[in-house]
Amino acid sequence: MENTRKNYVFVLTETEVGRLRTLLEERSWELSDAPYMFFKAKKEKTSVCAFVSGKLTVQGAGAPDFVEFLLEPEILREKMFQDPAGNSAETGPFAPHAGMDESGKGDFFGPLVVAAVYVPDEASALELMKYGVKDSKMIKNDQTILAVASKIRTLLGDRMGMVTVGNEAYNRLYTGFGSLNRLLAWGHARALENLLNKVPECTSALADQFGDEHLILNALNEKGRRIRLDQRTKAESDIAVAAASIMARAQFVRVMEKLGQEHGVTLPKGAGVQVDEIAARLFQQGGAELLTKVAKMHFRNAYKAQGLPMPEKKAWTPRK
Repeated sequence: MENTRKNYVFVLTETEVGRLRTLLEERSWELSDAPYMFFKAKKEKTSVCAFVSGKLTVQGAGAPDFVEFLLEPEILREKMFQDPAGNSAETGPFAPHAGMDESGKGDFFGPLVVAAVYVPDEASALELMKYGVKDSKMIKNDQTILAVASKIRTLLGDRMGMVTVGNEAYNRLYTGFGSLNRLLAWGHARALENLLNKVPECTSALADQFGDEHLILNALNEKGRRIRLDQRTKAESDIAVAAASIMARAQFVRVMEKLGQEHGVTLPKGAGVQVDEIAARLFQQGGAELLTKVAKMHFRNAYKAQGLPMPEKKAWTPRK
């Protein structure tokens, strides 16, 4: 993956530290006491230190995944959806805009899906909040995701654009782009262009910043370049981005179920041990040709399944 950062620092309240400790205990982390700390925790190549000052440090090879898939969705993002109108000191009063987000980039099996959703007014934003719209990572149940996505579709109609990159296409595109961030930028640009074809009155859009901010801008066609595009970290706190997150995840869930039915297996999400077991079984059944149809072949899971040596991780460099 592109993110090579290994050290993170956060500030948590004592209540948040307590909740984090409970989560780590439930997930079989090794916890211990240390001077000036509430606790230290370690699992595999990742270590977490919760200081009594409120500072939390996360270090190690698994730090990016810990932050993205556990700390942010379980602890940090819960307090980001407190104003249903979307008003904040950072964004000001609600204004009509589109939000973009993706699903599947961290899952070995299944497609990459990018959605763009346009929220036309404050009343719609308030209604979305009533539906329970929030970052899809905070919703653990697939049926809930599908139910909320259905409500979003009923409320907003066709004010959205979607790009579903199936695995065979994904693997070709990844090879061509040579970078996940460039592929993501291409997907975001296409989803936004699809939305603008349906909602020409859209004048601004917001996306989560996942790389060089010029990547999406450079991938946009003429229509996309006419609007204002903002990118910022933790953009899922925005109601339009959160709605896009849910629409993308719902489509991902549907495609995963269809793929599983086609190949007679339940495809697990993520990239963990269970994924390795299913990947090895599918490789035995149909070789790399079958894996290419259901999986993202640049993941390390693909090399494990095929018994191939792991490739060296290359540092990302901007394309000139």
